[in-house]
Amino acid sequence: MPDSRRRVVVTGLGLVAPQGRDVELAFADLMAGRSAISLNAVGDAPHSATIASAVCKDVDAAPILGRGRNATLDRVSQMAVLAASAAWVDAGIDNLPEEERERSSVLLGTGVGGAQTTEKGYRDLFLRNRSRLSPLTVVQCMNNAAAAHVAQLFGLGGACYTYSVACASAAAAIADGVRRIRAGDCDVTLAGGAEAALPYGVVKAWLSMQVLAPAADEAAARDSCRPFAADRGGLVLGEGSAILVLEERERALSRGARIYAELAGVGSSCDHGHITAPLASGQLRALRA
Repeated sequence: MPDSRRRVVVTGLGLVAPQGRDVELAFADLMAGRSAISLNAVGDAPHSATIASAVCKDVDAAPILGRGRNATLDRVSQMAVLAASAAWVDAGIDNLPEEERERSSVLLGTGVGGAQTTEKGYRDLFLRNRSRLSPLTVVQCMNNAAAAHVAQLFGLGGACYTYSVACASAAAAIADGVRRIRAGDCDVTLAGGAEAALPYGVVKAWLSMQVLAPAADEAAARDSCRPFAADRGGLVLGEGSAILVLEERERALSRGARIYAELAGVGSSCDHGHITAPLASGQLRALRA
C-alpha cells in the first residue's frame, strides 16, 4: 500500500517548446495569448504539405551529448535530453549518491516516438531505391529511446518506462511518477513527455482525417488553434518536450529545494467509447479517482 505520509512535489522544470526553452517566458507568452503557430512547409517537393503548426526552432543537444552522440539520436530524443537536462539543473540536484541513482526513475510519454527516423527509412528504401538503412535506425526510432538516453545521461538505474497513450502519454507518465514515489519505489523521478510528430507522412495522415485547422496565410495560422471556440476549425500539430523533476517532499525540504507545487492527487481511466472521440464519463472517472 502507498504510504500516505510520502508526498510528491515538483522541484524542477524543463522545456523545449515552439515558444522557446525559457519556462517563464514561454508561460508569459501563453498567458498573453501570443501564438507560436506559423505556416510551415513539411517535407520536400514534390512530397510536401503546408499546414499551420508549432515548430521548435532551437533543438541541438550537441552541447550536452557531444556532436558524435547527438547525431545518433532522433529529434524526439534530442528534445527529451534538452528538457530533462534543464529540469535537472533547475532542481539543483548535485552529486546524487549512487544508491539513490539506482532507485531514481525516468518516466516519459510519446505518441509516435522516432517518427522522423522511420520516415527517413521509408524514403531511403522506396523513393531513393537504397538497398540498406542506417544501422542506427532501430535504436533511433524505437519509442523507448528518449527515456533510455535520459537515463544514460544522468546514470539513473531505477524504472525507465515509456508511455504511449496518444494525447495522454506525458500525463500518464507523470501520474505514474507520483504513484511510484508514494509507494516508496523511488525518491526522485524525471517525468514528462516528448513529441516530434511533424514528418511529412505523419502530417499527411492527419490531413487525411480532415481534423487539422485550415490556414491560408500567417495571420490565419496564428489564429488557427481555438479549442474552446464554437466556430473552431480543427487542431494544430506541434512538437516539443516538457519534463518535471518529481521528488519526495521531505527529501526536497531537507536539501532546501525550491518547490513549485505539490501533486496532491492523480487518477487514470480508459473511456472505452471511441478511438478518437473522448467519452465524458471516462474523463469524469479519472477526475473522481
